[in-house]
Amino acid sequence: MNMITFMITLSLTLSLILTALNFWIAQMNPDSEKLSPYECGFDPLGSARLPFSIRFFLVAILFLLFDLEIALLLPLPWATQLQNPTTTLMWASILILLLTLGLVYEWIQGGLEWAE
Repeated sequence: MNMITFMITLSLTLSLILTALNFWIAQMNPDSEKLSPYECGFDPLGSARLPFSIRFFLVAILFLLFDLEIALLLPLPWATQLQNPTTTLMWASILILLLTLGLVYEWIQGGLEWAE
């Protein structure tokens, strides 16, 4: 019980010290650039009807896809402890292969090239 109290006190103290340091060290000099809204590189004061590059959204979707792949593969080390780990490893390999083939196809088509 004593160790738990010590750990809670230590973590609370460390959190308070780091929060105080953040308020003390942070530079708060607002200017027009910092106060203007940031919209992913688009000019916030211009027209909302300007054409934009769809490549930005393609990169975002690819990020989400591979982030989802990592989430699906996270339980894999525990799944190898099952009675039949070969089935689990086969399905994981198929998933990785499909995503890799899709990435290679996208790369060959030039969809990952940012500048034209």
